[in-house]
Amino acid sequence: MSGGVDSSVAARLLAEQDFDLSAVFMRNWDTRDESGTDEGCEWKKDWEDVQRVCKVLDIPCRMIDLSREYWNRVFEPSLNVWEAGLTPNPDVWCNREIKFGALLERLPMEDEKAWFATGHYARKTWSNHPRPRPQLRCAKDPIKDQSYYLSSISEQSLARTLFPIGDFTKAQVRDLAKKYDLPTAERPESMGLCFIGEKTRFRDFLSSYLPPNPGPICDHVTQKRVGTHQGLWSYTIGQKARIPGMSEKMFVSGKMEGTNTIFVVPGGDHPLLLRNTYRPIEWRSIWADSPIPGVEKGEAFRGMAKIRHRQPLVPCTVSRDEHGLLITTDTPQKGVATGQVIAIWDDDWCLGCGLVDSTSYVGELHFQKPADGDEEHAAGRSGSERIPTEL
Repeated sequence: MSGGVDSSVAARLLAEQDFDLSAVFMRNWDTRDESGTDEGCEWKKDWEDVQRVCKVLDIPCRMIDLSREYWNRVFEPSLNVWEAGLTPNPDVWCNREIKFGALLERLPMEDEKAWFATGHYARKTWSNHPRPRPQLRCAKDPIKDQSYYLSSISEQSLARTLFPIGDFTKAQVRDLAKKYDLPTAERPESMGLCFIGEKTRFRDFLSSYLPPNPGPICDHVTQKRVGTHQGLWSYTIGQKARIPGMSEKMFVSGKMEGTNTIFVVPGGDHPLLLRNTYRPIEWRSIWADSPIPGVEKGEAFRGMAKIRHRQPLVPCTVSRDEHGLLITTDTPQKGVATGQVIAIWDDDWCLGCGLVDSTSYVGELHFQKPADGDEEHAAGRSGSERIPTEL
């Protein structure tokens, strides 16, 4: 339980089914930062809310400190990715490494009748061919669906998991919380990463952990330098870039690690922000021995893809060539960054996910040609971003 309304209602629904319940609260972040203050993730308030709900439900609860595991298995690896100028998703890693990893390693699950339940908006069904296996499905509420965040967990973990609120919308969950008179019924929804807090700007937070590495900001079209950044980690692809003296709103369209350059374009709808082809690495299928259907045999798979939590599923084609997996979306996607998680679905069945290693646009784009000269700032990012110079 997290202290929010979703896990509170999940616990109440399970209590109706005569489960022998025991609540667990994860403390994933040590709030005492390097300055010695006690800010950041307000875990104490969350823990108090968990205890209040459990008192109403008359179930035992305990706190497990996983802050060390979170630092070593989620936060520090994320810092390394940010420092390289890429865009990780700590929430996906947290589910795999902490909630469905370190936490389950701490809990006694020897009893075959023991279940692990969470307040995620997701559903689980079972396939009986060729043997019973769990399938991760989208939630009923497409806006709140969290199967994307669960796309890297293992089949073994999924098999022991229940998602009590997967068949409810957020509004219905709120109504149930009020009906059951739960203390968290009116609690505001938490947004963003828990370790940052609501009062801290993300870039300011990262700057306390990552050293500055100033470099040029260049216009992606003209190749002219227009500003200076403090590190490739200070912006992500698609983000609005605040550049003094620029009359137009500029958005980040690419990075080049070799020259420590960030590229920008005018306007949030510029074609250089679009991508429709992605090459993933570190692919993880939930069914580890069953990759994407047909792809290993050289066939193309038609499915659905998602690159962000709140993004709708988009039709795509998955294939394999001599370089590995290749995912092409039917419609171009805006602001896709290397390091992001890209997950694949067969209808509403989540098959697994990988990390975006490179992106490109296959097709014709119309925009002003770059000015001659300054070839060292070739349009794109060498290595990680690999944005082609001829789009």
